[in-house]
Amino acid sequence: MVWWIIALKSWSVHVTLEQDLTAAASRDLDEPLTLAQKETLQRAVGKVVALGAQVGVSADQMIEMLGAGLTVGELIEYLTARSGEVA
Repeated sequence: MVWWIIALKSWSVHVTLEQDLTAAASRDLDEPLTLAQKETLQRAVGKVVALGAQVGVSADQMIEMLGAGLTVGELIEYLTARSGEVA
């Protein structure tokens, strides 16, 4: 695969994940999640887990990274960077 196609795919995955997570997070924290927000969050988490699996990072490893202080944005950047290495 040509390097720019890999870079474009990685960028596209990153942007889509960021949009889904931002949409789910942009709510009043005093209110419970709506059904639409829950579905959006589930899709975003599913995409992150799938990307992690694709590049050899398990869900447990990602949870450990987040627990150690990595932000969700940094995790996504890490995974998309690894996707370029794996491809």
